[in-house]
Amino acid sequence: MRILSGIQPSGKLHLGNYFGMMKPSLELQEKGEAFLFIANYHALTSSTDPELLRENTLDVALDFLALGLDPVKTTFFRQSDIPRLLELTWLLSTVTPLGLLERCHSYKDKVAKGIAASHALFSYPVLMAADILAYQSNIVPVGRDQKQHLEVTRDLAIKFNNEYGDIFTLPEASIQENVAVVPGIDGQKMSKSYDNHILLFDGKKATKKRIMKIITDSKELEDSKDPDTCNIYQIYKLFAGEEKVAEMADNLRKGGYGYGHAKKQLFEDLWVYLEPFRDKREALVQDLDYVEDVLAAGAKRARAVADKTFDAAKAAVGL
Repeated sequence: MRILSGIQPSGKLHLGNYFGMMKPSLELQEKGEAFLFIANYHALTSSTDPELLRENTLDVALDFLALGLDPVKTTFFRQSDIPRLLELTWLLSTVTPLGLLERCHSYKDKVAKGIAASHALFSYPVLMAADILAYQSNIVPVGRDQKQHLEVTRDLAIKFNNEYGDIFTLPEASIQENVAVVPGIDGQKMSKSYDNHILLFDGKKATKKRIMKIITDSKELEDSKDPDTCNIYQIYKLFAGEEKVAEMADNLRKGGYGYGHAKKQLFEDLWVYLEPFRDKREALVQDLDYVEDVLAAGAKRARAVADKTFDAAKAAVGL
């Protein structure tokens, strides 16, 4: 079973990225043949600073390796190191109905958020389909907001196969029903777009400052508080052990335990939880040649798989 995931290098990664996508992706390397790519072609739809894109791409690589990605178990690579992917994107474009792309909500949502309308942004689902189909992926873990793109991929694979023969494996979506929805410091879903995030690898002072800004209700120190509506608790339970989670919930309910206490506990325990990852990342920063070697080796393995797909698709259409 081949499992494919990708992440855009859109900036410094935060707790929402880790618990929502990265941690589940890292767990997949124990469940099948995992492919994980840094989607820097996709990032061009919103990034116009080449140096920043390179920096963000390296940051994603450092973060994943620091957080436990095993390059033996996971084929880890940059999307742009598979240049023939764009050739496959063109071949798939020839069987892509315009109306199919016009119905994709992601394009409209991103334009509404201020991202410049472009052909790349509009045809984003076709490149995503190429990402998935190139490696004959069986399973693609997606959140519900990405389910439509996976359906587009299946539609294009079916149309291409019907026209030219059985070239592509039809991927199945693995909807992550239990994936963590991480609240930001304002209670909304954590996102850099909302400036409500807590970075994974920020400094100690900056991390504490962000945590102390978490919005709470106006209950007094002695009041009983509901853990289920407390943003501090919702973040804390993502990583703390069962005993500590139960202890915080109990303290909140019985009163005499203020939100300031909870924020202090969240900061202290989160800092300890992330410590081994910080240490690993600092070591990797001192050995960037190793990071580059991992990405290069991953790209070589990915190309070996994808080239067979590219060659078959190209021959099928008569090229």
